[in-house]
Amino acid sequence: MIKSVMKKNIIIYVSLFAAVVISLTACSEDKLDKDSVIAVPNKEKNAFDKWLEVNYVQPYNISFKYRYEEIEADFNYYTIPADYDQAVELAHIVKYICIDSYNEVGGVDFTRKNFPKEFFLIGEWEYENNGTYILGTAEGGKKILLSGVNYLDTYKNSIYELTGKYLKTIHHEFTHILNQTVPMPTDFQFVSEKTYIGSVWNTSPYNDAAYYLSKGHISAYSQQVHTEDFAEMMSMYVCYNEAQWQSWMTTAGEEGAALIEEKLSIVRRYMKDSWGIDIDELRDVIQRREADLISGKIDLADLSI
Repeated sequence: MIKSVMKKNIIIYVSLFAAVVISLTACSEDKLDKDSVIAVPNKEKNAFDKWLEVNYVQPYNISFKYRYEEIEADFNYYTIPADYDQAVELAHIVKYICIDSYNEVGGVDFTRKNFPKEFFLIGEWEYENNGTYILGTAEGGKKILLSGVNYLDTYKNSIYELTGKYLKTIHHEFTHILNQTVPMPTDFQFVSEKTYIGSVWNTSPYNDAAYYLSKGHISAYSQQVHTEDFAEMMSMYVCYNEAQWQSWMTTAGEEGAALIEEKLSIVRRYMKDSWGIDIDELRDVIQRREADLISGKIDLADLSI
């Protein structure tokens, strides 16, 4: 699971959700067209469904669920459907920057065997009562939930924001899935064992970059527990460029940087020895593909097959 600090009033989103529920319950199934964001049995496939069949289902047996299904949602949170057009865009982004990157570095067989077999999209973030919201979760090594899809258009033109809200989440959760198949090295948890602080990671002083970096943590969230620390190390490294990484190391100082680099070396060894993935090569590929996306080389609305 990966979380972010909440910056908006949760009451607003509760009200919005209530409005959506009222609107949806007022609609009968026979008024939902083939492009509806609500799942209906025996629905006629639209152009997006057919594109997903060719680009996700046939090559990887991955189900990319963009229509809202109550059974897939977490009843502990107020959730709403993902916007159709932004779900189309996100499907392109996930394929080009995540799936295709692992294909390029690890081979199609690696991706086909290990990448999660289901994505489920919801429109809003999952808000906690401690001032944070959940960006995504991984379940049982098979499913990744991506929240906040209805904000994609706000962030898609900034690679920093797009990475922080969506792309890093996918790499983070995929790392958890890999760890469920091959456990992380036991020595990782001992590098920073005295500085894991649990659920208070988002409070002062722990949420200050100068503080957590100096303690050997690459993000505030990585201070929670060693399993999240490992996933954060992997995702932060491959998702951000060398200039950003070196900036963090400068802020970390000599002691903090040494701890981070020690943990990074364990992650690097694990990915290479257990999965045949060179994370430095993966990072280069992701950076190139992210640049392609921001420069407009990828048509995020194209559903031709």
